[in-house]
Amino acid sequence: MAVDARSGHEGPEERPDRLAESPANSPAGPEGDPDGDRPGADGVPKQRSFWKELPLLIGIALVLALLIKTFLVQAFSIPSDSMQDTLQRGDRVLVDKLTPWFGGEPERGEVVVFHDPGGWLDGQPTPEPNVVQNFLSFIGLMPSSEEKDLIKRTIAVGGDTVECKRGGPVKVNGKALDEPYIYPGGTPCDDMPFGPLKVPEGKIWVMGDNRQNSQDSRYNQELANGGFVPVEKVVGRAVVVAWPINRWATLSVPETFDQPGLNAAAAVAPGAIGLAGAVPIAIWRRRTRQGRAAAGR
Repeated sequence: MAVDARSGHEGPEERPDRLAESPANSPAGPEGDPDGDRPGADGVPKQRSFWKELPLLIGIALVLALLIKTFLVQAFSIPSDSMQDTLQRGDRVLVDKLTPWFGGEPERGEVVVFHDPGGWLDGQPTPEPNVVQNFLSFIGLMPSSEEKDLIKRTIAVGGDTVECKRGGPVKVNGKALDEPYIYPGGTPCDDMPFGPLKVPEGKIWVMGDNRQNSQDSRYNQELANGGFVPVEKVVGRAVVVAWPINRWATLSVPETFDQPGLNAAAAVAPGAIGLAGAVPIAIWRRRTRQGRAAAGR
């Protein structure tokens, strides 16, 4: 017999490892468990049937796929030749959708997917998807046929001045771009020279790598946005060619977009900062001279 320390009375000896209830000895017993997940007679829990767990696993997978599609990455299929040789018709690219959620905006040189800004795809046929394609687009493994999306390279961003004369290179803020990604045998803009144009804030100027086969910003200047793409229309940046396997490649920003002086805002900033600092000093010195002159009188 053991003494209950709380009451001071004698009681049955306690066993710390004693189970409060043994499911195997409960009235229902292991046979009474339709799911088969109660412990057996040996105290080892039985595993749930695979076929009973399968719907739960599928549900979890679908939820994760939808979350990834909505917030992280989405697969898109390349429908045309406008981005050759960087992208081929039928390539599958993965698009980063997370960065725009944190306020990130497209940068020069990035390949971006964007919704039709208005009229760019008018007259283009819309394919009728089958059931499998609808399901794959629902979970993000294929783009939706109902969404009119385009893919181009960002050439200039808000505040930039962009231009291209026949026989010459594309220039951004006066700096000529070296564009090795242009389709072999193609020219920067001989088919449609343009500019100089000032890109409005909150918009971008885009062009296809296959310039002679790309209905890009140059060909849509008569539409509502003047050929510019509003940043809010951008779905995300294409970061990798995922399929077919032998085409796997990352889509990095070409070096030409890192050349010194390309960023007009950065070039102006030091002068602006110097001017902002000089003005208060000049005012202070002028007032000091005036005070001394008044005291001398």
